[in-house]
Amino acid sequence: MSTATKIEWTEVTWNPTTGCDRISPGCDNCYALRLAKRLKGMGQAKYQHDGDPRTSGPGFGVTVHEDALEEPLRWRKPRKVFVNSMSDIGHARVPALAVARVFAVMALSPEHSFQVLPKRPGRLASMLGKDEFRNGLVRPVIEALLLGRPALAGRFAGRADPFAWPVPNVWVGTSIESDEYCWRADQLRRIPAAIRFLSLEPLLGPLPGGGGGGGGWERERAGFPAPGPGLGPGPAGPVCWPAGAAVLQAVWRRDQQGGRAPAGRPDMG
Repeated sequence: MSTATKIEWTEVTWNPTTGCDRISPGCDNCYALRLAKRLKGMGQAKYQHDGDPRTSGPGFGVTVHEDALEEPLRWRKPRKVFVNSMSDIGHARVPALAVARVFAVMALSPEHSFQVLPKRPGRLASMLGKDEFRNGLVRPVIEALLLGRPALAGRFAGRADPFAWPVPNVWVGTSIESDEYCWRADQLRRIPAAIRFLSLEPLLGPLPGGGGGGGGWERERAGFPAPGPGLGPGPAGPVCWPAGAAVLQAVWRRDQQGGRAPAGRPDMG
């Protein structure tokens, strides 16, 4: 099932995988890590696999949920969907086939818009940019899902192509918390995507590089830098698009002066 959320730039969340490991300072106050511990204590089945205590925690081990992978195929009302709000689809322990199945389901759900936001865009770029991933993994999954499902195939009658690449209803972004991690934007550029976007939250320092790993985003079809879902104490980072270094520096100064409260935290499923 999808879960309604308070994240202002989306409508619902979908978690075909859960769990992650901290990899940078932007993960220090991870809401998902804290929430997974609480959900484990409540007995929720998706959060019973513990992660490495050095980088993860109770209920936050990386897990693929087979029963959740096809959920969007059953939704009829169009919605904007944050994918893996409780995980990172770019994590090394999420198998390539699981990633392919997520993209196949998104391709077969053209009425919805999906937002993918990894902190590990490099791995996603290495997969999505290869023909063997698209034609050797994603395409066979799409064909298998369409087999014997005329209603599903009917969604594309006379209009969309279920095999279109990049998937036209999928946004792909990445998180950047300080100038030290602007290289993630360069890795994001390597990902075939209909729309690319940045999440500058929690904004832990100034971004003299403009959050774009060398600039040039104004010339691309890109989305807005998004407010993150709220990672606990610290400055928030929602910024209007396009945003140059001067704007980002101003936002950093304003946040340090207490001019903006952190974004609201989501309700996850």
